[in-house]
Amino acid sequence: MRRIATIGVYGFTAEAFVERLTGGGVGLLLDLRQRRGVRGREYSWANSARLQHTLAEAGIGYRHVKELAPTTELRHLQYREDDRQGVGKRNRIALAPGYVEGYTDEILDPFDLRGLVAELPVDAATALFCVERDPEACHRSLVAIRLRIEHGLSVTDLRPE
Repeated sequence: MRRIATIGVYGFTAEAFVERLTGGGVGLLLDLRQRRGVRGREYSWANSARLQHTLAEAGIGYRHVKELAPTTELRHLQYREDDRQGVGKRNRIALAPGYVEGYTDEILDPFDLRGLVAELPVDAATALFCVERDPEACHRSLVAIRLRIEHGLSVTDLRPE
């Protein structure tokens, strides 16, 4: 049975990140980032080439699904709301309603989730990956909700301890 996990970068070390993935039975990581890098030395392990190498060593597959990444315009819409609320990207706890609507209309609705689901492993979980610590503050939660509701996949959020 296909299963979905969600995971972010913030709050993890590279070692703890891999431990959470392996402990969650993840066999494939879908990178949903537009730009596959993270600012700051403490998170350099999550930059694409390093991350792919680390995942390969752990026996976890990697796939970049840029088509599910938010556009620059949508990201800027969220940043403006973050600024209005006085929160930083690393402290965000929810997505702006305008962002949710835009992401759903522009990205999620046109995307062929049925085709993606057909390609997911049945013997391991697939992790939806982006940077935010909490899935509620990230577009990966919108994808996960859609996969749960429309495709009946169970969803587990992997968070730092």
